[in-house]
This record gives sequence, structure tokens and C-alpha cells, in this order.
Amino acid sequence: MRERQVFLKFLAFLREHTLMSALLSFIREQIARPERFYGLILFVCLFSLGMAFAAEVFFGLEPCRLCVTQRYPFAIGAAGALLGLILRKGGATFHAGLSGVLSLNFLTNAGVALYHSGVERKWWPSDELCRLPPVKGGQSFIENILSAPMGRCDEIPWADPLLGLSMANYNVMLCLGLAVLCALAALRRRGGEGSV
Repeated sequence: MRERQVFLKFLAFLREHTLMSALLSFIREQIARPERFYGLILFVCLFSLGMAFAAEVFFGLEPCRLCVTQRYPFAIGAAGALLGLILRKGGATFHAGLSGVLSLNFLTNAGVALYHSGVERKWWPSDELCRLPPVKGGQSFIENILSAPMGRCDEIPWADPLLGLSMANYNVMLCLGLAVLCALAALRRRGGEGSV
């Protein structure tokens, strides 16, 4: 109960600032109804995957194994959001659970992206994941991605010219934001406050 009071005080502090107030209002609107919440998650996941494939196909950026690994949670997130849209009339427990799982999914991806950022910035050495040979086998969609030529995990193939941030850096921020959004939706649903 004390954590909830601290969290509510923190939200009250944020409401006092107009930009934060607008952001909080937007978040509240998105988690108020399942179709909006899951639609936003589905859009962000598909857009992120589309941008990753566009960078690869149109701009010739070779993804490394960590780049490819960071795509899986977006595919899982899109599938979860689609499930939530299909079953949007499900009970509060279902939506709280699904939102919680999505939050953990994005939090995990933020961890992978943070690790990748550290490898790119030479904060720590890469592990064996970056040196494994591609998976051999049939021509399924996933195996086709895995068999593509791989870039090096410790090189930044593209950096934002303004801030110098890499795609992995942006992925950390995006996935942390999605994890918080999904966690808020899960808490709201678990608390029994109407829809997601």
C-alpha cells in the first residue's frame, strides 16, 4: 500500500508540469480501452520491425546477431497485442496477465538492447552470441533472417547525426517506455478500474 502512495505522489508531481501532464493524459487514454492499448502496441511493434527491415533492405545496413535477437520481442509483442485485440472482451485477469507478460517481454528486450549498446560502445566485450554460426536448415522466415549476412556486434552501423545514438540506444528507450506502458495497463486492469 505504501508503494502505491509513493507512486501516486510521483504521478501528482508529474501532473504539475504541462508536458508531463500531456504525456500522462495520452498514456491514460491509451490504456483506457483494450482496442486502443493493443492497437498502439501492435502499431509500434510492426513499425519497429518494418524500420529494421527497411534499414537492412533499402539502406544496406547489415544486422548483427544482437540486432536480430532484438527483433523477436517485437514479433512476440505484435502477436500478444493481436491476441489482446481478438480477445478484447476477455476478463480483467486475462488482460492484466497479458499486459504483464508484454511488459516483461519489452523489459527483456530493453536489457538485450542495453547489453548491445554496451558492446557497441566498447563498455564490455561481446559474448559468444555474436560469434555463433548461422542456424542451418529449411527456408522458414526466421531461419532466412538468421542465415542473412551478419554485421559485427561491436560496430555501430548507423548513429543519429544529432545525438550520436545508435539504433540499439533508441531501442533501450523505446522498450523501457513500452514496458512501463504495459505495466501501467496491467496494474490498472488488476486494480479493477474498468478497461485496460
